[in-house]
Amino acid sequence: MIRVQVPATTANLGPGFDCLGMALELHNVVEMTPASSGLTIEVSGEGAADLPRNGDNLVYQAAQRVFQQVGFIPAGLRLRLINQAPVARGLGTGTAAIVGGIIAANLLTGGRLSVKEIIALASSIGGWSPGIVPAVLGGIVVSLPADGEAKYLKIQPPQGLKSIVAVPEFLLPPNNLRDILPSQVPFQDAVFNVGRVALLVAALQQGNLSLLGTAMEDHLQQYYRALSVPVMKKVLAATKLAGARGVTVSGAGPAVVALAESNFELIARVMGDTFRQNGVKCRVMILKPSPVGARALEVK
Repeated sequence: MIRVQVPATTANLGPGFDCLGMALELHNVVEMTPASSGLTIEVSGEGAADLPRNGDNLVYQAAQRVFQQVGFIPAGLRLRLINQAPVARGLGTGTAAIVGGIIAANLLTGGRLSVKEIIALASSIGGWSPGIVPAVLGGIVVSLPADGEAKYLKIQPPQGLKSIVAVPEFLLPPNNLRDILPSQVPFQDAVFNVGRVALLVAALQQGNLSLLGTAMEDHLQQYYRALSVPVMKKVLAATKLAGARGVTVSGAGPAVVALAESNFELIARVMGDTFRQNGVKCRVMILKPSPVGARALEVK
């Protein structure tokens, strides 16, 4: 039996659209066991009522790609998925499923794929996401596809940094984030984001959290998301007033992630209250960044 733990991730940090992601101390676990025949999938925790238990399951599909690539066809397979991360809320659960399926299947077949090959395979299955590399390696990661592969650098999370994650109950339509983005942006908005993402990377690398308020400002994605979901604008503003160093929509949303080194409980309360005062139920979690990515808990 193979048991793999994969962190949830928050991607598109502030101005870092499609290039910045961070692993969180919130994990999904994939247990994979060879069987004599057939496919059995059990799901517990988040998504237990909704995730498919047949060949449409993303963990199974990712595992199948590994089996095809290494030339191994199991007679049957048993999967047990134990999920902590809320599904379809912008916390990288699709990425975690793909990465978990790939790594578990790779270990089951003798560990033939390298980290580079695991990242490339994950990108080919789900499309590019800045959450892929932090799910594999942990930490805060700058990554992008170039020359047919992922180029990336990992940053260790600054000391004392935590993420306050507000997860509203509503879902957004698939691809909502990209559908509402303009095909062209004003030159000054592009310059605005280039400067902020450079400052954000430097601030995180040096642990200078005082700069995050400016560094996490964005003119390319959050502005348009706030227009699409008006409560977002109120939550983002209230969270900064409560003392968050920076705040951003997580991934494709609708979860909102604040970064801070103090006042965690106050920030969490304000985020939750602002959603609820605008008629939206939500839950709030205070999470550490995860310096470690996907890892095997058991191999036997």
